[in-house]
Amino acid sequence: MERAAVTVRAGIRSFEHQDVNVAEETVEIRNRLGLHLRAATTLAQAAARFKSAITLTRGKDQANARSVTSLIMLGAGKGTRLRLRAEGDDAQAAVIELSLLFKDGFGED
Repeated sequence: MERAAVTVRAGIRSFEHQDVNVAEETVEIRNRLGLHLRAATTLAQAAARFKSAITLTRGKDQANARSVTSLIMLGAGKGTRLRLRAEGDDAQAAVIELSLLFKDGFGED
């Protein structure tokens, strides 16, 4: 597994793996109700604006960030830490924008 140009900036780890740009960051659910329907919909709509494949991982469970159902199935309540990962040309921009949603509590609290 070859990696080149590993960069860590503001908690976001970016690297190129076999000609694919990858960025990842650990995010925490801060809003009181967790990753419920409204928050999951906001996240999925934001993820859909990017070309990169975007996933959220909780332990062994992984969710496609564009799928509201998949996001809700993570069962992520307040305080849950998730791994946000994007693979593609706009991976770093995707992780930056989506991590801001988590930091802002999805605008709810």
